[in-house]
Amino acid sequence: MCGRYTFELNLVKEIDKIYQLAKQNGYQPATGEIFPGSDPALVISKDNKISVVAMQWGFPGFKPHQALINARSETVLEKPRFSKPFLTQRCVYPTTGFFEWSPQHQKYWFNYTKKPQALYIAGFYNFFKDNPQSILLTTVPTPSVKEIHSRMPLILKKSQIKPWLNDRDFARKVLQSSMPDLYKSAQD
Repeated sequence: MCGRYTFELNLVKEIDKIYQLAKQNGYQPATGEIFPGSDPALVISKDNKISVVAMQWGFPGFKPHQALINARSETVLEKPRFSKPFLTQRCVYPTTGFFEWSPQHQKYWFNYTKKPQALYIAGFYNFFKDNPQSILLTTVPTPSVKEIHSRMPLILKKSQIKPWLNDRDFARKVLQSSMPDLYKSAQD
């Protein structure tokens, strides 16, 4: 499901650079453990120009004070609330890993290796009362994640960021792509 992830500074140069770009653009992105409702750094494209911003994580839900934080990659194009922003306003969540909880409530952290690396999660955004708000995409989990949870974030390679943001056909194909198997670590 991916309800939290990390954006840790001073561990990965790429993440530090993304943070600095957001600050240069006038944003103060959340750092550390990122929760729904916070304003994380996001990579977007405006007029085919890549930019780093910060915006709220979560679309308004169907009930008061509810937020939708994930959208299923398998059905995103079928859902009226999601299809148009997916087709026109995609984004990328830069992270240093993400968390999932087992049915026994054990927290696990996932990344490519034990040492944090830049891990990019696919998403999209929309405007609600003139405020941009983002949502991330989830997909079928790899074996390492499936042991813990029935969903995982849709992960992009660094080389896929620009086409994800600018190429609608490429983005549609990525919805069906296989995810990399990941390292997992139980957290206290």
